Amino acid sequence: MIEIENLSVGYDDKEPALWDLNFALPQGQLIGIFGPNGAGKSTLVKTAVGLIEPIYGRIQVSGKPLKRAGFVPQKNAVDWSFPATALDVALMGSYSRLGPWRWPGKKERKKALEQLERLEMGAFADRPIHHLSEGQKQRVFIARALCQESDIYFMDEPFAGIDLASEQVIYGILRELVNEGKTVIVVHHDLKGAAERFDWLVFLNMRLIASGKVSEVLTEEVLEKTYGKAQVLFQQATQLAKERQAGAR
Repeated sequence: MIEIENLSVGYDDKEPALWDLNFALPQGQLIGIFGPNGAGKSTLVKTAVGLIEPIYGRIQVSGKPLKRAGFVPQKNAVDWSFPATALDVALMGSYSRLGPWRWPGKKERKKALEQLERLEMGAFADRPIHHLSEGQKQRVFIARALCQESDIYFMDEPFAGIDLASEQVIYGILRELVNEGKTVIVVHHDLKGAAERFDWLVFLNMRLIASGKVSEVLTEEVLEKTYGKAQVLFQQATQLAKERQAGAR
């Protein structure tokens, strides 16, 4: 289990972005983290991978500190003008495994190329990263995360602003990872596909609202506590429109 215990996280002298989180996540599942803007979703992921130090509390795996996890940041957190190819970026994922003063060699290069091929990006290995589409960039960063060869992967909005083809490829890879026994934790904003895509859901709004199997927590009560009444009404209207469209066919 991934255990979040008494976790509170803040920035500088501002009020905490996350308050006193206590919940556990099962291993070997595709887990979606949902909540409104400013709910602390990205903050939780950054804390898990060590980019932010908590005020207090901890994140553990089976009672031990979480030492290494694959990580895909939000696209807006990346300097896309950096002079690197798709292969260069994918290779960066091997650095955490090699440790200080060791450089990637033929073995790591081969692994990086394999992961790019897995994400249908092998033909773009020598393409400068800033010449790629948004979906292609995201695939490259997922290849980088896979080169970390972790059992746990955190992905911050991997489906945001990408084309349908890339979305399908990425989702297929995430499901493959879970089938291999990996745990994949995804910050996501689109509730429409939550029931079909994820095995486990977490709802945050600075505090934990709910965490559990999709069938247990994807309820009107949880959505209203997370987003407010207006969002629940919107979801209901959207679902009704989809059902009517399906019936019309």
